[in-house]
Amino acid sequence: MTLLDTLRAEALAAPESGIVAVMNHGRAREGLIPLWAGEGDLPTPAFIADAASQALAGGETFYTWQKGIAELRQALASYYRRHFGRVFDQEEFIVTGSGMHAIQLAIDAVAGKGDEIIHLSPAWPNLAAAAGVAGARPVAVPLDYSDNGWSCDVGRIEAAITPATRAIFINSPSNPTGWTADHDTLRAILQLARDKGLWIIADEIYALFYYGGARAPSFLDVAAEDDRILYVNSFSKNWAMTGWRIGWLKVHPSLQQVFENLIQYSTSGVAQFMQRGAIAALDEGDAFIAEQVERARQARDLVCNILSRTGRARFAVPQGAFYLFFTIDGIADSRQAAFDIVDHANVGLAPGTAFGEGWNPFFRLCFHRRLDQVEEAAQRLARWIETV
Repeated sequence: MTLLDTLRAEALAAPESGIVAVMNHGRAREGLIPLWAGEGDLPTPAFIADAASQALAGGETFYTWQKGIAELRQALASYYRRHFGRVFDQEEFIVTGSGMHAIQLAIDAVAGKGDEIIHLSPAWPNLAAAAGVAGARPVAVPLDYSDNGWSCDVGRIEAAITPATRAIFINSPSNPTGWTADHDTLRAILQLARDKGLWIIADEIYALFYYGGARAPSFLDVAAEDDRILYVNSFSKNWAMTGWRIGWLKVHPSLQQVFENLIQYSTSGVAQFMQRGAIAALDEGDAFIAEQVERARQARDLVCNILSRTGRARFAVPQGAFYLFFTIDGIADSRQAAFDIVDHANVGLAPGTAFGEGWNPFFRLCFHRRLDQVEEAAQRLARWIETV
């Protein structure tokens, strides 16, 4: 018996990230333009970093509230009032050690061994893997893809429900497709969850990266106060804070103590000086977000125009988030092709194989970077397409 043989089966089954495999292959290449990860190219703005630095220098380095300091939870309430037109108490917010940590806690709260969690596919792979590590079974329901774009057939979700189903995970706007649920779709999913007694885990991380208005439609627009919905979110995308690893949950106030307990027995809280930076992000960062969304819109249009001129790239223009999920005529294995694109085009893409079964021909391209880099990467990719 080896050491590996003594570990939990769920831990052993946790898959290697198909995105990271390509990143490890190409991250040291000189001049490579990395469009494989879900982050932009800007460092955290000074107004956020300075607030954290000042708190660190001021000695805010001790244990703190597991659920987050009151000032940050109040800043979250103010953020939702501005952007969603809803008034929430600070007790409805739980500060977490990243958006991924928020997802893990949501799973831990509603599902475990023998349970099932339905999610839409293609999907960011971490949800399915985290469910598996918790002992639950992720059940993928594919989005429909056609010349008219991506859409969700709620009937397929209903057909996937079994007696073991505990939750439906909805990421809108979507990573990797950019699909964004409209209010009718959100109402239909919510009514289905109500009828079946299921939880919804709502991943609305990209709600402000939406190209059809000020923000994407949200379950907050259609839900009642006592609906079974856990909202997971992150500071990573809006405020260029991917490396900070800080996020939040919005929960019904009656659940606050349960989630504070889960924080206690996982990370025991987020460093207080980091929370000061997060407060600055929320209170002073609206203009920064608006600038980033507009830059992403221009980058989206740029890369779509260049790739469409090849005559071989197929895609739906994304409604939200900052990814293009596309195919190339004649390419069936995106994983092998992603390595080849690193080697011969010096561009890093994420293979569709990383986003669930059935998406082998697709690639994900993150266009949330400087326009000149996006243009150069798209031109390199177009030249590579001409050679295959």
